[in-house]
Amino acid sequence: MRRNRLRLAGLLAAVLVAVTAPAAEARPEPPTLADLAQRHGRYFGSATDNPELTDAPYTALLGSEFDQITPGNGMKWYATEPQQGVFDFSQGDEIVDLARANHQKVRGHTLVWHSQLPGWLSDREWTADELRAVLKKHIQTEVRHYRGKVFAWDVVNEAFNEDGTYRETVFYRTLGPGYIADALRWAHQADPRVKLYLNDYNIESIGPKSDAYYRLAQELRAQGVPLHGIGLQAHLALQYGYPATLEDNLRRFSRLGLDTALSEVDIRMYVPADEAKLATQAAWYRDLTEACLAVRRCVGITLWDYTDKYSWIPAFFEGEGAALPWDEQLRPKPAYYAIREALK
Repeated sequence: MRRNRLRLAGLLAAVLVAVTAPAAEARPEPPTLADLAQRHGRYFGSATDNPELTDAPYTALLGSEFDQITPGNGMKWYATEPQQGVFDFSQGDEIVDLARANHQKVRGHTLVWHSQLPGWLSDREWTADELRAVLKKHIQTEVRHYRGKVFAWDVVNEAFNEDGTYRETVFYRTLGPGYIADALRWAHQADPRVKLYLNDYNIESIGPKSDAYYRLAQELRAQGVPLHGIGLQAHLALQYGYPATLEDNLRRFSRLGLDTALSEVDIRMYVPADEAKLATQAAWYRDLTEACLAVRRCVGITLWDYTDKYSWIPAFFEGEGAALPWDEQLRPKPAYYAIREALK
């Protein structure tokens, strides 16, 4: 009997020790790219596209590592108004719903672009009055639909040629350069709170194309047109060299009272990748992250999808790829650690 009491006392003592002993320290999760960027008052985001959302490991990382999403295609004109006056927001809505579930903000992309237009729009000639009405209706219907659900819009995408002349799009040919100011005004009428951007590639460096945006931004601001930011896509390629004037360029737009964003970032290379190329790529990712952090009005960085598994590059640039900070197996590459280093 005494032996049983002793055994019971021993068990009680062990339980008390287990209850009162400090729990083994749980190892904290390392901060995500979004966590690190938020410490600087920035966001760190990724584009995504609807077909990828059935990939559970991919969407898990998309939902945890980033605090901002851009729909790669689901908000473009061909997807949202496939027939004149018939709107379909299902693809964009799916991505907005995913972002809301993950407490992420959404950048709307894109309202006016010469590419990926539906055939009914691109395959016929329009009078100026007809096209103005079509453009206004499209912009305002889409912006109203997403009012309060997106924080920014790429209103006009890729409006200039490399030499700084206006691109000969259906909108420019039919309406003249004033279509850009009109598009911004119509978007602002439909959602007065959303930030309105012009967005383009090869404008990271100071040069003829970025100068054209700088002059246009000056003119629009002087006329009181609602323009809030410039999106620098930052589709870079190792063979063309790093845009050394990026930080100066961001700074000059901020002096106009404009936000900037690195809106579609990837850094491609000729494949196969090797250690030297990946090291250069990592250095570039670190440098462009540091450039954004150095300029107060550079509000955030968005990868043009985060993994090589879903990169657009191989389909558009023969022999090139490996452009993103995660590889095709969703493993982080040197670029990922370089971004973390810059954000710390």
